Amino acid sequence: MTRFLSTTSLPVLALVLALGCSNSTGGPNGASGGQTVSFAGGSGSGGQTVSATGGSSSGGQAVFASGGSGGQAVTDSGGQTVSSTGGIGGQTTTNVRDGGAGIGGAGAGGVGTGGSSSSGGASGGANTGGSATGGRSGTGGVGAGGNGMGGAGTGGSTSAGGSTGSGGSQATGGATQTGGSAGLAATPPMGWNNFNHFIDAFTYTTFEQAADAMVSSGLKAVGYQYINIDDSWDNTSRDASGNLVPNPAKFPNGIKPVADYVHAKGLKLGLYADRGVMTCSKFPGSYGYEARDAALFASWGIDYVKVDNCYPNTGTTASADRSQMGGTVDGTVPSARYQAAQLVDYTNWANGIKAAGRPMVFSICAWWSYPWEPTLGNMFRTTKDIKSSWTSFLATLDGNGGDKSRYADANYPAPGISSYAGPGHFNDPDMLEVGNTVAGGGMTVVEQQAQFSLWAIMAAPLILGNDLTNMSAETLAIISNAEVIAVDQDPLGKQGTPTSTSTTLEVWSKPLAAAKSYAVALFNRTGAAANITVTWSSLGLTGSATVRDLWAKQDLGSMATQYSTSVPSHAVVMLKVVGQ
Repeated sequence: MTRFLSTTSLPVLALVLALGCSNSTGGPNGASGGQTVSFAGGSGSGGQTVSATGGSSSGGQAVFASGGSGGQAVTDSGGQTVSSTGGIGGQTTTNVRDGGAGIGGAGAGGVGTGGSSSSGGASGGANTGGSATGGRSGTGGVGAGGNGMGGAGTGGSTSAGGSTGSGGSQATGGATQTGGSAGLAATPPMGWNNFNHFIDAFTYTTFEQAADAMVSSGLKAVGYQYINIDDSWDNTSRDASGNLVPNPAKFPNGIKPVADYVHAKGLKLGLYADRGVMTCSKFPGSYGYEARDAALFASWGIDYVKVDNCYPNTGTTASADRSQMGGTVDGTVPSARYQAAQLVDYTNWANGIKAAGRPMVFSICAWWSYPWEPTLGNMFRTTKDIKSSWTSFLATLDGNGGDKSRYADANYPAPGISSYAGPGHFNDPDMLEVGNTVAGGGMTVVEQQAQFSLWAIMAAPLILGNDLTNMSAETLAIISNAEVIAVDQDPLGKQGTPTSTSTTLEVWSKPLAAAKSYAVALFNRTGAAANITVTWSSLGLTGSATVRDLWAKQDLGSMATQYSTSVPSHAVVMLKVVGQ
């Protein structure tokens, strides 16, 4: 359950936040207190350069940033003094809010044009957990506008959650390192979530019955494996020890028996959390309890964690920070403090998952694609919540990279956020609406098949949102088409993109692992049937190619230079094209 904020243009190029945090057991700083978040990025001239490091005093957190060429570094500390240096031609600003003094590390911004790399800063300040070096720094990608992200240190130690490593995004913006638990989500996760259909009207039997249906319907056999519990599963307050407590009316025996039941079916269980002080439904959030909550989830046998973005503790009451409004079309831009807080909070969760010692897919639900997300998570929401409507489907599709022009800016260099997807880290345009009906409207079966097709082309997680215990034959046929699922699960892990100039009669393509092989979606957004043509040259193929229709499950033969067909209104014709 989320709402969405857009960040199409940022007025500052370096973001800084220092938040004073509790040193209590289970808080984000652990027993030793300080946490350092460090990230670095290369920048082309006028691009975004961010280099961060910082030590923290006992009980505090520090995020330290430096501006790159022509950049601006902004430092804002709550309870700590943190300094920053601007890059070449940069401007340095320091602002200290109320609280005790800490010690900030000195850092240097990236230098040069054309994407020279930034460093993670010279040194961090001392903290009670030992000497901090500002975390392991990442090197920026080479090329204009590239952004690199480094790792995070906790109490002076190297960070967890897959946030370390070098590489960052390349000239096309692609992240080279994976996040979340190592070895998970080599292909996009497949499963089911209760929210789209049941919202908060569920009990433990809802999930056990969904597990039964996933097996009996054959969905497990074609790759679905996660049964995910969304918001509203817990009590309205934590227990005396600070632990989350399952709602006794919904889960009278707790979460672990449900996990045991699901595991006995050969499936896996997911659970919901939120980075803020409250979840979207106003149940206890994980802010300050990230490590404790991750350890608790691991003790229950959880395999997948979705962390939402509601009610963040940004240290201010400014409406821009706390607003739950926004979207891809109304241009609401989160403040610098809000965005920096996201990085800190999700880093704390990644560290908590790593420390918990149990492999858990980390699903970041920050409602936008940030370059640092692939360094921390296995999947990351890029859009607001989807609804069962044609309009919502198109907005969600475009928000995940369908509209390339939207992302051709300093933050998301062309071809857009698709380049951040790959094995271990995938863009998430929210759940599927296939099989959901809405009184007086909703998506037609043709539109639902189009959604499933385009989610597969985009290498999106396939998370079902319907009632698995009551599916029509049409619904089951769509979500169990093994040939379309194979496109989504292709081991190359590339996210497909539009290749046509038309924005109404579209050609989407996705390269596959097999040589000279492509998945192609011919998508008709208009209100009438129309011919759509894919040319082999647009795929980079020369010579003839064979064509197979994946929904008709029919070989169409060898074509010399192209394939053209009539596509019904709001429909997708999905093909596999193999060059000869």
